[in-house]
Amino acid sequence: MTGKGHIAQINISAGGVPKLAVMTAQATALGLSGDQQRDLKFHGGPDRALCLWSLEVIETLQLEGHPIAPGSAGENLTLAGLNWAELGPGSQLQLGEQVRVEITDYAPPCRTIMRWFSDRRYSRISHTHYPGSSRLYARVLQPGQLTTGDRATVAVARLGSAPSAPRA
Repeated sequence: MTGKGHIAQINISAGGVPKLAVMTAQATALGLSGDQQRDLKFHGGPDRALCLWSLEVIETLQLEGHPIAPGSAGENLTLAGLNWAELGPGSQLQLGEQVRVEITDYAPPCRTIMRWFSDRRYSRISHTHYPGSSRLYARVLQPGQLTTGDRATVAVARLGSAPSAPRA
């Protein structure tokens, strides 16, 4: 598993999408400071405090012709350099020096983000249909300050996944 990456972008909004880039934010048990969700039935709360997504998945979608960008799908943290397909519930990430999060679930896509897909098929980022493409929900285990460019390291592999062999 590629376990070392970085925070490519931190995204917040007053509710809805797209979320816009900020340089720094405070991660708390309920999410990022300055960020709100429009639909609290499906978003937010301690087990969905943060929504994480992969810059590499976004770039793949762009190559497929989708007009999507970091923050478009409502993720709070756009991460780069991690093997996204190997992350899932039970994985823990160390973000910067202070913040530790645990992945709780795959974030199901909703029609609010369909405009970012050329064919309007937002199911393209459904874990059920395209494993390894989904956004991930996380709970904040250790709060703290995050800054764009901070390291992102896999601290605990996904529950039930076999450890990867070390790279030469």
